Amino acid sequence: MSGLGGLNKSSDGVVLGLVQLQLPTVVTPDDLAMQTQRICSLVAKARRNLPSMDLVVFPEYSLHGLSMDTNPSIMCRLEGAEVAAFKAACRDNQIWGCFSIMEHNPYGNPYNSGIIIDDQGEIKLYYRKLHPWVPVEPWEPGNLGIPVCEGPNGSTLALIICHDGMFPEMARECAYKGADIMIRTAGYTAPIRHAWNITNQANAFCNLIYTASVCMCGSDGTFDSMGEGTIVNFDGTPLVTGTGRPDEIITGEVRPKLVQEARRVWGVENNIYQFGHRGYVAVKGGAQDCPYTYMQDMVEGSYRLPWEDQVVHTDGTSCGFSEPTRSYETAPLVSKVQL
Repeated sequence: MSGLGGLNKSSDGVVLGLVQLQLPTVVTPDDLAMQTQRICSLVAKARRNLPSMDLVVFPEYSLHGLSMDTNPSIMCRLEGAEVAAFKAACRDNQIWGCFSIMEHNPYGNPYNSGIIIDDQGEIKLYYRKLHPWVPVEPWEPGNLGIPVCEGPNGSTLALIICHDGMFPEMARECAYKGADIMIRTAGYTAPIRHAWNITNQANAFCNLIYTASVCMCGSDGTFDSMGEGTIVNFDGTPLVTGTGRPDEIITGEVRPKLVQEARRVWGVENNIYQFGHRGYVAVKGGAQDCPYTYMQDMVEGSYRLPWEDQVVHTDGTSCGFSEPTRSYETAPLVSKVQL
């Protein structure tokens, strides 16, 4: 059930709008300013489109396009004009919004960041993409973990970005921290369509979480993004699926209380609980050890694949980027900006 795309809102429902935004070309600060205003106009369109909508979601790269341009003159800051405009749009239209920015980093390459702003114009969640899509993307790996925030109508929101969703650990972390709705924004193109769909569904089912995911859409003359907005139920069943039509807003209702109920009362396939309580039928409380070698090795800083030495692509040179010389461990940790 999606309440007929959110037309029939339940008292405990959260109505989502996923914007399959037309892929832009942004080269100059003037281009950036124009695209900022275009996004703000679509916030207003979302509010007019569906008065019951609680949260409007814009895809990754909606502000900057897919050029991978790291030109400092078009990078954003949390205190900059672009974010200020997004705050005003949410406040003026009394709607929550999720936005994508490429964020200036004084210590290295920019971050690929996402923010969620409430209907009062306040930033409630700030996230930096943990897993840039290598070897294609030049962004600095995120250093803020995976935050969650209180969302509209009793929901708890998490945000991941594009390639993040190919790692099951990302969705598991969102659920582990209490999120009942996981947003995934992306700029993916058509070759990723099948993987996009199955991971959105698996992430939902394996963690008893709603997933709400949307890509850029249309062509910029070079790249073709696929749209494919989708809302998936916590049992892995797609509730709403979009098309390849640019600027279409995919809408649907989710009900966080049903997620919360399932996490409490399900026995079979309550995977988010059972993961940490293995075999509780046989042993009291289940086994709560960590039998996963890769997890232990990652904590120790010794993660290494059996075929590590045969991996071909280990930097971005195949996509035209210079070989990096700076180690992540020596990168200054940029403190979290006060929201």
